[in-house]
Amino acid sequence: MFTLDDDERAITETARQFAGEFLAPNALEWDERKHFPVDVLRKAGPVGLGGVYVREDVGGSGLRRLDAVRIFEELASGCPAVAAYISIHNMATWMIDAFGTDEQRHRWVPQLASMELLGSYALTEPGVGSDAAALTTRAVRDGEDYVLTGAKQFISGAGANDVYVMMVRTGGDGPRGISALIVPADTPGLTVGPNERKMGWNAQPTRQVILADARVPVANRLGAEGDGFAIAMNGLNGGRLNIAACSVGGARAAMDKCVPYLSERQAFGKPLVHNQALQFELADMRTQLEAARTLLWRAAAALDAGAPDKVELCAMAKRFATDAGFDVANKALQLHGGYGYLHEYGLEKIVRDLRVHQILEGTNEIMRVVVARAVTGAA
Repeated sequence: MFTLDDDERAITETARQFAGEFLAPNALEWDERKHFPVDVLRKAGPVGLGGVYVREDVGGSGLRRLDAVRIFEELASGCPAVAAYISIHNMATWMIDAFGTDEQRHRWVPQLASMELLGSYALTEPGVGSDAAALTTRAVRDGEDYVLTGAKQFISGAGANDVYVMMVRTGGDGPRGISALIVPADTPGLTVGPNERKMGWNAQPTRQVILADARVPVANRLGAEGDGFAIAMNGLNGGRLNIAACSVGGARAAMDKCVPYLSERQAFGKPLVHNQALQFELADMRTQLEAARTLLWRAAAALDAGAPDKVELCAMAKRFATDAGFDVANKALQLHGGYGYLHEYGLEKIVRDLRVHQILEGTNEIMRVVVARAVTGAA
């Protein structure tokens, strides 16, 4: 797990080169302009980043989750916000590949894997955050269609996406009443709200998706009626690992700025890097990142193997790595003093982008609930 072979190094290097060429040079401008770089996303598909762990017969890269977390760490070192959107797109694409019929897979996945089409995941609703099983968006069967009414909240890429993998209520209350639908963005009756004004993640839009008698074919359902909640939770296992990897990558980029800055900055007659208190801070930051990466790789290997504790490990890794990533980035800003607070140094952007990782794909409080249930055996 800890020594990469030639293929693994090549995969990681491809993501590093993509981040260095297309993401890092533009990240501050995209953040400032609130620009969603669709043209750059189109370039990600041909190098295999649109369907990282999607099967090859529909255009995917056929890689492991362990490969994916290394890829998303590298992408996030260039821009955490864009890397996180690519993660969400991959989660939606994988859900169609994993749970769709052969017809659904061949209809939707090739263009999603190539990123000719952009996809997202639509679970969260206004007023229904962590209690996802309480969602109220209703899908009523009418012949060979479902008629959808309701709203989804905090949907990444909304307004630019082509496809949503959406969780809707087709039955009674609770998780067993939820189904998963592939919902094209051009469905009549589907509209999007204004782009949310956010603390970070400005390089990707976040909007409500509003459904008013939107008709979606029954043929677009993934699995049977009532399978949606289980499909959603399976998608989130990988999504949590990817977001954790984005935290490690963003924090690593922030830390990489520290030693050059501290070596150049003079105070009290010597470079700041010679101050032992600051050296200890750097040592702790490096240790935090290495611990986060190690747990992340461990959880990814468990998910690849279908291990009995995979859900618990994914929750642990998400909680630990997103907390550690934010803490390291925030400390990197502090080590830069007033300059860390300036936009041009790039640190405040990383801090803003990483903060939301502690909230999305299941808040870190919910991650503790997941782990605590595994520890205690509680239902």
